[in-house]
Amino acid sequence: MELSAKFFDQFEKNWALLSAGPKDDHNTMTISWGSTGSLWDKPIVTVYVKPNRFTHKFMTENEYFTVSFYPEDKHDALLKMGTTTGRHHNDKDAAAGLTVKDLGKAVTYQEAEFTFLCRKIFWGDMITTHMPAEIVEKYYTPEEPHTLYIGEVVEVIR
Repeated sequence: MELSAKFFDQFEKNWALLSAGPKDDHNTMTISWGSTGSLWDKPIVTVYVKPNRFTHKFMTENEYFTVSFYPEDKHDALLKMGTTTGRHHNDKDAAAGLTVKDLGKAVTYQEAEFTFLCRKIFWGDMITTHMPAEIVEKYYTPEEPHTLYIGEVVEVIR
């Protein structure tokens, strides 16, 4: 079976937005690392967030999160969402030209091609002693490693 490279490029090359929290108290960040698959007989999405990112708090405190994907013409909006922190900017959604779409338990954006609404079923900190030295040196010196979040995909919104 031959898989299209586009399948594996979805996160790294096209990016996505990770959002956590309800409409009145959410934060979103651009991600380029992630995966989809199955675990415990459930469809899942796995994402990675460093503890120093503002979104980390929202991911830890909320049961639901979304991962949304966008057409190529929204690349600048995703760039803005990834370079503007919600700690210091109250409405980075509007600054990026995106329209919040309330899903009740979390948010996505009207401009998304599709969104995975996920219920968090596992999270834990990555452990550098379980990684090859070259990975630790490249990504985690001197920063803390990512927290891994696995979400059961409970709905796909188009």
